[in-house]
Amino acid sequence: MTTTRIHWADLPGSVHRGVTARLGTPIVATETVSAGFNSEIAAKLTTSSGAVFVKGMQSSHPRVWTQQREAEINHHVAGLAPTLLWHLEVGGWSLVAFEHVEARHADYRVVGDLELMVDTLSQLGRTPCPPTELRRAEQRWAAYVDDSGMLARFAGSSLLHTDLNNENVLIRGNQALLVDWAWSTRGAPWIDPALWVIWLVAAGGHSPASAEAWAARIPAWSLGDPTLVNVFAKAQARMWADIAGNDPDPWTAGLNQAAQQWDRFREGSCAF
Repeated sequence: MTTTRIHWADLPGSVHRGVTARLGTPIVATETVSAGFNSEIAAKLTTSSGAVFVKGMQSSHPRVWTQQREAEINHHVAGLAPTLLWHLEVGGWSLVAFEHVEARHADYRVVGDLELMVDTLSQLGRTPCPPTELRRAEQRWAAYVDDSGMLARFAGSSLLHTDLNNENVLIRGNQALLVDWAWSTRGAPWIDPALWVIWLVAAGGHSPASAEAWAARIPAWSLGDPTLVNVFAKAQARMWADIAGNDPDPWTAGLNQAAQQWDRFREGSCAF
């Protein structure tokens, strides 16, 4: 579900005043950030002391819980994500502020960016899931898996990002940072590398085989046996077909096509 983006100037005065007070200095410039789908507000706020990135939703929004989730997750992913500065509830809005990162979005067709993602996802695969309430992998994809025994093997104690859209990856120097942890999940560590395969195919320039070759550079990938990954690929194909429906937008259609390609590839190959 895509959320309509609102400009900073359109927020109530009470929100402007509350954020200015939290920043401790007047805002001298604002810039709406277009990337991302999950927030009603996403803006770069510049003050005389520097810039911050603020994202948020109205407190009545059905997914406002994702704001708290991002705030809770952030200190567990130090070095993997921009640093959270504060979480503020004001004027009917829930806002989280992060350090502003001078960076660009990852390009999954560029070898250097892929190598940085391998490093980041390898580190994430070693990150234990924090003791906070998160979705569980075996629950998230239950509707798309027929074999309950296989589904149970999606479970695990690793922290998963699960939304590896290239716009959720910021390249800063020689580092790939992950943003937008709204769909973070507790599960088996091989799941993020497996999901990355679909994003690589959708980006263009990758066959399912070459995408898997990149995923195989991440140690956690080898923890999912071929039969289990086949089941997961089928679940993703079913899920994206469900999301796409009969008249998908181009972005959704591209992800659906990539998921179907990967599923067909897995049906004909069980090798990592």
